[in-house]
Amino acid sequence: MIPFEYLEHTADIKFRAYGKTPEEMLSNAAAALFKSMVEPTTIAIKETWKVELEALDLEDLAYQWLSEIVFLFETESAVFSAFAVKLEQDATEAWKLQAEIGGERIDLQRHAFGNEVKAITRHKFGIKKNDVWCIQVILDV
Repeated sequence: MIPFEYLEHTADIKFRAYGKTPEEMLSNAAAALFKSMVEPTTIAIKETWKVELEALDLEDLAYQWLSEIVFLFETESAVFSAFAVKLEQDATEAWKLQAEIGGERIDLQRHAFGNEVKAITRHKFGIKKNDVWCIQVILDV
């Protein structure tokens, strides 16, 4: 199973990320998001950031997750290459995400940016489960 693939899109970046579990799918989606901006092999894991989110459904949680990564990139001036995600559902079926993101502060000597992601869009955003979990995302660049 490939972790993610980029698909053709006229103006923005479109990808699908896969996983045997929803956690693996969300980790791979975060990796696809960041690979669209900067080569992950240039990113050392010198710091970690913790993320905790809640949502009523997995799709909304996934949207919040990817949006939070863009927010951290912008506000922390950091790039990321490691994404450890844990999910659970409570008694009301609401989803909770706890994640640890590894990376470092931007170093323009080493981090060459290919695209600037402005936002995660809701256009054609979705999650499906067949043999594996799959999320489709379009990034506004």
